[in-house]
Amino acid sequence: MRPGTIDDALVHYEAARESMNEVGRWLSWCHPEMTLEESEQWLAKCEQAWRANDFYGFYLFERDGGRFVGCCTINEIDRFRLRANLGYWIRSSRQGLGFATEAVPAVAQFGFQQIGLQRLEIVAAVGNVASQRVAAKVGAQREGVARNRLRIHGRQSDAAIFSLIPGDLPPTANSL
Repeated sequence: MRPGTIDDALVHYEAARESMNEVGRWLSWCHPEMTLEESEQWLAKCEQAWRANDFYGFYLFERDGGRFVGCCTINEIDRFRLRANLGYWIRSSRQGLGFATEAVPAVAQFGFQQIGLQRLEIVAAVGNVASQRVAAKVGAQREGVARNRLRIHGRQSDAAIFSLIPGDLPPTANSL
């Protein structure tokens, strides 16, 4: 796991294209007309936002072989309220293998220890059962459903809201 860079554009693009049917249902940036240029632009923005301490995007790679498997981010940071969103996606061919459940606690610890956050929210469309399962597995507390919370492909969607606070993570959660 490491910060994403512009050099990751091709692997990001390939993983997104592979995952259009699963990931694309829930994330508007993953769409059938997506181009490599969009991945390059996204990663350039990510690098700039990391330097500005506005967004932290961690790219996940397999330990054996180094294949790119997905991403885990801290975004929508509110430094006054010490809260942010924590998001994740895993390429279709690597879903269900524990990558997200391993990455989320480590990224959350980064948010708590390095940024000083006191609350992380995981916001998943009500139909996105896989993301909700990950949130539950890592110990996030389900707080309810927020109506019209997400905008996905131009439409409003209700979302399940989960939260993590520093005491929710086991002391053994790896920090970055």
